[in-house]
Amino acid sequence: MIRYIKGEYLFYDKGAIVLETNAGIGFRVFVSDASPLLASREGDMISVYTYLQVKEDGMSLYGFSDEDELRLFEMLISVNGVGPKAGLAIMSLGTTNQIKAAIAGKDAAAISKAQGVGKKTAERVILELSEKVSAAPFGEEALEGLGTTIVTAATGERSEAIIALTTLGYTKKEAEAAIGSVPEEDLSAEEYIKKALKYLL
Repeated sequence: MIRYIKGEYLFYDKGAIVLETNAGIGFRVFVSDASPLLASREGDMISVYTYLQVKEDGMSLYGFSDEDELRLFEMLISVNGVGPKAGLAIMSLGTTNQIKAAIAGKDAAAISKAQGVGKKTAERVILELSEKVSAAPFGEEALEGLGTTIVTAATGERSEAIIALTTLGYTKKEAEAAIGSVPEEDLSAEEYIKKALKYLL
């Protein structure tokens, strides 16, 4: 139904981005923690490929930076036991090519690092998709890392803090380094940001 949206990036909202179209309609679109869309700044014009989930209690939009990313997401959620949230968690592990390489290389340990994805689900993803993604072209980045473990992206409060710092003008690398300097504690995103800013200033 809704397959593509182009509009102005407004802000990040707990795992989702909000953008406004020329018609004045604001869409809340869920994205992975590793999505290139998160590099956008307020006021940027962005294009988002979308997947619309329709349930009895409402509708949710999931967004991707290109068709290749969207196709991989749709392949993931075609696996029994992998819903859109689990699919997005797997997409948060790295780039599209890194995830394809892990699946093609049958690296269930890497896939199971996704939040909410257990070992059995990861093995099912490998079983059903390894031959399908192995036929897809990989970039140099994926070929070099084939069979190696994907570096898990920051999740939860730390992830939100990183994104918030990028909206303040810091690069993703600077934000990740700053948040990484904060010891592992049970803090809110706001508390992580305050501590990270001391590192940056």
